Order: sequence, then structure tokens, then C-alpha cells
Amino acid sequence: MRRVISVRWLVATLSLCATLATLCPQAIRAKEPPPRVSADGLELKTETKRRLVYVKPGISLAQYSRVAILDCHVEFSKDWLRNYNNSQRDSSRRISEKDLERARTDLAAQFKKVFTEELQGKGGYQVVDGAAPDVLVLRPALVNIEVSAPDLMAPGRSVTFAQSAGQMTLYLELWDAATNTIIARVMDAQADPDVYGQRSSSVSNRAAADRILKSWAVELHKHLDAARGTP
Repeated sequence: MRRVISVRWLVATLSLCATLATLCPQAIRAKEPPPRVSADGLELKTETKRRLVYVKPGISLAQYSRVAILDCHVEFSKDWLRNYNNSQRDSSRRISEKDLERARTDLAAQFKKVFTEELQGKGGYQVVDGAAPDVLVLRPALVNIEVSAPDLMAPGRSVTFAQSAGQMTLYLELWDAATNTIIARVMDAQADPDVYGQRSSSVSNRAAADRILKSWAVELHKHLDAARGTP
């Protein structure tokens, strides 16, 4: 019988990602080396300045032909928010909690859209909400987000000249839907390429975010294809 991914998955994801919103970036930048084996038994397979990848020993992605994408948790950098608001003399240009909530909702929706288009539209991996042996569950979070020209819907266009549109860090867990067990964890920090003096606006920021999200979706697509021996 087909089982629908339950509300417990969503509650657990939000709780987990809320904690990692503060821990994830520091884990990548930490001076101390990351543990070779995580508390939940995953082994460290990749370690760079911007990326950590943990994988369950002996696991293969070959069995997964469908994916379930849970709601993406989104959290902006607290330092960025404070610094941005302190730099704005006009109160109408400061970022409110309402602005952040709108941005979180938009970015979470964009994450699911980009990953669905890549995995289902181009990869043929059906996006579902059911639990089965061939379903891979994605539990994502985007944290440490900073943008150069946030769209506040205030009078006048929000345009600045900056070196980069911004940055964000992906925290992604891969779970086996049938057994409800974690099989991999990825933390990857990305920034829009530095181009000194580029014109930055809410439009360019969306394009930059899409490029970063697309790169992550394409990489997952390639790993799934490689595991299944798909050209």
C-alpha cells in the first residue's frame, strides 16, 4: 500500500533545520577538523573549504527512481540582516520580519521548482509524496543567506553596485523513504561569482539564486544517473 510522507517528516525537518541554521556555516568554517564519522553513523567522504559530504557505508543510490522533496527551511544570516538595517537611514528601506517571511517563502518555493524541473523534467525522476523502496527523500535547508539588493517593495528601485549578488549554504539530507533512515548529508556553501562593480537588483539576485540552486540540482541529477548507470 502506498504511504504518504507524513506530517512528522515536516515537523522533524523544520526542527532539525532550525538548529542547523546556526551550526551549518560554522561547521564548514571550523578550525577543528570535522569528525570522520557522524553521530548517526555516516562517514565523511568529501571535505573542502566549502563542502562536507557524509555517506552511509555501503549505500547506493541505484534503487531510487523517484524523489520526495520536503519543504525547504530558509534562514538569512543574522549578521547580514543587522548590518543591512543599520546602514539604512530611511526606515522604509529596512528589512522587517514580514519582508524576511516573504523572502523565505519565495526562496523555498523556488528551491522546489528548480529541483523538480531538473530531476523530474530533465532527469525523469518522478517527484512524489509517497514512501516506497524506490523513493529518495530530500530534506533541504538554505542557511547563511546574504543578498546585496533585497527586494523590499518600497518606493524606488532597489539597485546597488556590488562585487557579488550574495551567498547561501545548502544543507541537504538524503533519506530512504521506506525505512525512514538517513543515507547521506551534504553541506555546501556557494556565492555568486565576484564581478567588481556589477549592477545588483532584486532581479539579478533572483537570477543568481537560480544559478546556485540549478547547480545543486544538476549535481544531484548526475549522481543519481551515475548510480543507476544512466548515460
